[in-house]
Amino acid sequence: MPRILRFDHVGITVQNLEKATEFFVRLGLEIEGSTFVEGDFINTVTALPNARSEIVMLRIPGGDTAVELSSFIRPAHLSGSPQNMANELGIRSLSFEVDDLQGQVERLKAQGYGLVGGIGTYEGSWKMAYIRGPEGILVALAQRLG
Repeated sequence: MPRILRFDHVGITVQNLEKATEFFVRLGLEIEGSTFVEGDFINTVTALPNARSEIVMLRIPGGDTAVELSSFIRPAHLSGSPQNMANELGIRSLSFEVDDLQGQVERLKAQGYGLVGGIGTYEGSWKMAYIRGPEGILVALAQRLG
């Protein structure tokens, strides 16, 4: 039986690739590479004729899972819900474990990115908060306690 070997990446389509890339770099991810993709491959995979997209791959230092940011040049972007909430269908958030949740929240707040709600504590073992990034991207930051 065919099997999955590993989790590779999460893909996020954005309009402003530079701003989204900057946000994830400020979170602590590193740019692995960037490229433009067009031609038969992307047309076939996306079912979008004459597609052209710019892609940036980012990774957590030393990690093997990536975030792929993609901005379509052709065809034009279709708007999503930039203020999506946790109960909306689809991918809810990206989640990263951090070593200093309060420090991350304060640093991101100074850069114009705010909390969706507040910082919650789960059964004395985790603190977590949602941050609203560029274009409405929800990022969960979690800190293990103890």
